[in-house]
Amino acid sequence: MMPGRPPRNAPSDGLVAEVSASLPLFEDLPGDTIRHLSEAGFGRGFLTASLRARLRKAGFRDLGHLAESSPDAIAGVRKFGPVRVERVRAFIVDEIARCLPGGRALHTPEATGARRLSRLQAVPVGRLPLDAAAVAALGLEGGTCADMAGRSRRELLGTGVVTSGEVDRVVATLARFLEAGRPFTPPTADGVEAPPDAAAVAAHRAALLAERDREWEDAAPPRDRRCRGKPHAT
Repeated sequence: MMPGRPPRNAPSDGLVAEVSASLPLFEDLPGDTIRHLSEAGFGRGFLTASLRARLRKAGFRDLGHLAESSPDAIAGVRKFGPVRVERVRAFIVDEIARCLPGGRALHTPEATGARRLSRLQAVPVGRLPLDAAAVAALGLEGGTCADMAGRSRRELLGTGVVTSGEVDRVVATLARFLEAGRPFTPPTADGVEAPPDAAAVAAHRAALLAERDREWEDAAPPRDRRCRGKPHAT
């Protein structure tokens, strides 16, 4: 290991956590799982009716759409923030676990971050927007982007080698590397590519999902006695 490099099991406050804020909540979900999440609308017991309405007004159609949206995008909705984003993540993980064996363990933030770090191991650190002298001073010469992503912002700034603005640029660059090669076509109800009039179809489907959501809400028992569903093996 080079001097100054973090261990492979980088701490959760590493740059990879910052990078993940602009990437999808979940990656590598099978198509069937995404379709299940999309067809469920917002499911039963998901937040409150007013918060679900805020999500719809902001353009989030269903759980599948949320699963492939970034924490930053969701947190940008009025009345949302990091705490509610984590509630959204936890609810979707429960839904994933219902139809995907081992899904709960595979899609924790830690597991997703570890996979992202693994992908960054294939990218030389020299591709980051830092000069060679700074890379050498950080002890990363000859290393990979995973070595940088495992470092925390506080640690990097504490070296005096890089500025906050330079770390911001590194985070943005790491996000671009991770997004590269990840084509994404929003799923439709039948799992095929959307037709040219997709906007009208999506609006009609959103109305149907909203009506189902209201029916489920009306039929559900009081929140403090609501059944959370039987445990599912993961």
